[in-house]
Amino acid sequence: MLQKLEEVEKEFNKLSKQLEDPEIFKNIEKFQKISKEHSDLKPIVEKFKEYKKVLNNIEENHYMLKHEKDNEIKELAKTDLEELEVKKEQLEKDLKFMLLPKDPNDNKNVILEIRAGTGGEEAALFAADLFRMYLRYSERKKWKVEILSANETGNGGFKEVIALINGKGAYSKLKYESGIHRVQRVPLTESQGRIHTSAVSVAILPEAEDVDIEINTSDLKIDVFRASGAGGQHVNTTDSAVRITHIPTGIVVTCQDERSQHKNKAKAMKILRAKLFDIEMQKQEQELANERKQMVGTGDRSEKIRTYNFPQSRVTDHRIGLTLYKLNDILDGDIDEIIDALTTYFQAEALKSHINNE
Repeated sequence: MLQKLEEVEKEFNKLSKQLEDPEIFKNIEKFQKISKEHSDLKPIVEKFKEYKKVLNNIEENHYMLKHEKDNEIKELAKTDLEELEVKKEQLEKDLKFMLLPKDPNDNKNVILEIRAGTGGEEAALFAADLFRMYLRYSERKKWKVEILSANETGNGGFKEVIALINGKGAYSKLKYESGIHRVQRVPLTESQGRIHTSAVSVAILPEAEDVDIEINTSDLKIDVFRASGAGGQHVNTTDSAVRITHIPTGIVVTCQDERSQHKNKAKAMKILRAKLFDIEMQKQEQELANERKQMVGTGDRSEKIRTYNFPQSRVTDHRIGLTLYKLNDILDGDIDEIIDALTTYFQAEALKSHINNE
């Protein structure tokens, strides 16, 4: 680890010198690239300097314990040494995490896709509850949310809703939310007061840019048709709805929320691009998993990841065994405790895998 940290510090110092050169400002693209690299390395270098200072203090205290004749000073040195050892251990842990390979998608925006599963109308209503949860969470983070596509039911639920969440670090926070979310509650339509179990699937996809994924227009089948459902006078009068089929994968994306065919097509392409990018990511992750004989930091999206139990006001994340008794707060977007616990868990798993493969 020390060798890696020294290499990082050396690279940081090299970048610092480059940024001091006035010539760098003549090439804005190069300046921005070096500035970003410099900024990314700075927290590691600062933590490493703190670590080296602690190591130096430990060495000085050991020297005092060995050579100092004053018992009172020796006792102070011993107490100080105990505190420094604890600090050293924590700094080593922090540095190991900081040296882990970064997920290149962490700073991307998110395509959030929520689909009602088993449970009919009750599942659709819970899909709406989950969408509101992520909407409220995004508001707390000051992220912007734009609905790209929505298939509503008569009772205010969603058969499917797809939205773009625009905000720094959105993917890093939400990437562990993909999977099956299960709800246990008494539906409004249940006259006997029996608890029903319904399921909703959530997919978190990083927004893909043009540079991330290339789509050949010859691979696309684009249909336009008249929108249906609530939406005003334009509904059933203009061919504004767009359906795009990606022929090689069979992925179909439909958008009809906008009055403009052009806007619906742009939204559909955004969703399609994210889906194709996600397929490529999963392929890479699977290849990596085959090499390592295990997959770290990703979960099977068909797995049940979380249960929301209304009678007990309980939310349980099954991957980490975390249970919280504040269902209403969580559905109101207070999910930081869950997200932070998941991030810590998957970082620890990644660290274990990284150490085992070194």
